[in-house]
Amino acid sequence: MTPSEIEKRIVRYGDLIPCKTAFIDAHTPGSDQKENFTIIGGGVSESADQHVHLRETPGFNIGAAGQPPQCRNSLHIHTTAEVFFVLKGRWRFFWGRWGTAGEVVLEEGDIINIPTGIFRGFENIGSNYGMIMAILGGDDAGGGVTWAPQVIQDAAEHGLILGENGRLYDSKKGETLPENLKPMPLLSKDFLAQVPEPKAKNLVPRYVARYNDLMAFAAHEPIQVIGEKGILPDKPGFNIDFLTRSPILEVPESFENSAVLMPMRGHWKLSWEGGNVVLNPGDTCLLEPGFSHRIEPSVTGEASLYRILSNEDPAGPTWVDD
Repeated sequence: MTPSEIEKRIVRYGDLIPCKTAFIDAHTPGSDQKENFTIIGGGVSESADQHVHLRETPGFNIGAAGQPPQCRNSLHIHTTAEVFFVLKGRWRFFWGRWGTAGEVVLEEGDIINIPTGIFRGFENIGSNYGMIMAILGGDDAGGGVTWAPQVIQDAAEHGLILGENGRLYDSKKGETLPENLKPMPLLSKDFLAQVPEPKAKNLVPRYVARYNDLMAFAAHEPIQVIGEKGILPDKPGFNIDFLTRSPILEVPESFENSAVLMPMRGHWKLSWEGGNVVLNPGDTCLLEPGFSHRIEPSVTGEASLYRILSNEDPAGPTWVDD
């Protein structure tokens, strides 16, 4: 492949196109300034205005959320994995029926694998615009999100209705639900009573990994962060590795399945028989199965990178090793 061909499989951070009407809370005060980015795959956006950068899916989706300070993403449930690492800023992740069951604060480089089947939300608690990168399980990202009842009710008061087809209709634009289409029903009391409310002391140790720890663990060779043998054990339909400077990176490698490279810190040179390109923090690069390459820091200084590998595990509920 030529460098120009590889560039078609790279989404540069500076080229990301946001959607400001991606979800049902797009008009709700406190959530109305967030931006959604769909990088690989269709993601879970509910808006026809969402731009998709690369439609090809390797068994998972890649997206991002950008938010100014004190802007939050409302409570919702996923049926497949929702993994975030913090690219920029300081973020609070919270969970529970009302968002009060527990919370954890993540700094730049930290990663969280939020368990499926629980209500979760997040907000930028830093002083500047923040960005978190997301990996969602499954080619269809689990079919979308399920909102807490109060989120749907609040949205309706501000002109947004979610149809049972998973699409938004905005009365501020003169839109109405199509004939014979019903609004998305609210979750029943019986369903809500079954949603887990884990405490932070039980969730955080198993589902959160800190950047400084990962840098220490990966000092001599890449480490698996999420996977059956990962620091955060799970089988979400993909594995996530963490790389920093290491002699092993100087050896060409290839993978049976697709790989996605997402630099966190530093500049990384991706080289192959046909040439090389440099990847920067916030860039996303999709590599084909069997593509022989090397990835290594191209300059001195701090360097770190998350690598997502597709595998044969089906996307679904969070896996617990009994």
